[in-house]
Amino acid sequence: MRQWPVNACLGLLLVLAVFLSLLVGAVDIAPSSLLHTLQELVTAPANAWSVDAVIVWRLRLPRALLAAAVGAALAMAGAVMQGLLHNSLADSFVLGVSSGASLGAALAMLLGLRFTFLGLGAVTPLAFVGAILALVAVLMIARRVAGKSTAGLLLAGIAMNSALSAIVSFLVLLSRERINPLLFWLMGGFSGRGWNHFLLMLPYVLLGFAIAYSYYRYLTAISLGDAAAHHLGVDVGKVRLLLLAVAALLTAAAVSVSGMIGFVGLMTPHFARMLVGQHYRRLLPTSAVCGAVFLTFADLVARVVMRPQELPVGIITALCGGPFFLWLLARQRQEMV
Repeated sequence: MRQWPVNACLGLLLVLAVFLSLLVGAVDIAPSSLLHTLQELVTAPANAWSVDAVIVWRLRLPRALLAAAVGAALAMAGAVMQGLLHNSLADSFVLGVSSGASLGAALAMLLGLRFTFLGLGAVTPLAFVGAILALVAVLMIARRVAGKSTAGLLLAGIAMNSALSAIVSFLVLLSRERINPLLFWLMGGFSGRGWNHFLLMLPYVLLGFAIAYSYYRYLTAISLGDAAAHHLGVDVGKVRLLLLAVAALLTAAAVSVSGMIGFVGLMTPHFARMLVGQHYRRLLPTSAVCGAVFLTFADLVARVVMRPQELPVGIITALCGGPFFLWLLARQRQEMV
């Protein structure tokens, strides 16, 4: 299928998801009122805004845009890792990045750190630092133990995930009065997020996409197999290291502002492949839009399914991703028979 009509349809779905996110919440806004509210945001001074205008600008619009940006980042990271590791079950959490972010966030919460960075509390920057340090550790371990082996990299990532997850579990046991915010962060969500979170991660998403897209020919070659890529003149080791760092950067930026949201990087690249095929010139942008659409709708469901209470969006993605993961396993088994 051609790319532009697919992405046009996905773009319309994304606009619809954002529009519905502005309408629905603890207090619903009528569609006719929303149009007036959007006009008010453009023409009226901030001190004269109505309650609806304040809700839309300060709460719902940044949250919807953040959900879209996080979904795009996780989807791109998943698409890159699936190609680099030749594994359709790989996603952006496979290298221990998410566990590193979790450890950084847990330490910030449990130690009660109060510093601010770019208008953000201690949790987001420490989660980002934890994610990057986990990536560096995994890459160093894999290079020392297994050289350039893809299997060695996967095993190092699994080992790092297990070790860091165990530390986070231990910290949860010690947390006592801080256990509720920590558990909510570990389940993932966008409650309380605002413009500062969106503006913090947006440059990393744009930079990650720009670098990954500039290497789409190499990604496509590597996804066909290391031997084929070598014959085409690709330095597989260097390209894989660079693009794994890009995927981890995208994941770190996403996890640091949203918490642990699983399965987005696993599912959405597969849907994108069904729509536009395997070539990364088409696959990367389509995966990004698919991820943005999926997570924006998932966040909308998380907000309204138990109103006035709010579910962590990670629960919604897990309910979708679990069956999808089992379906992928069954399909791989059939292909091997």
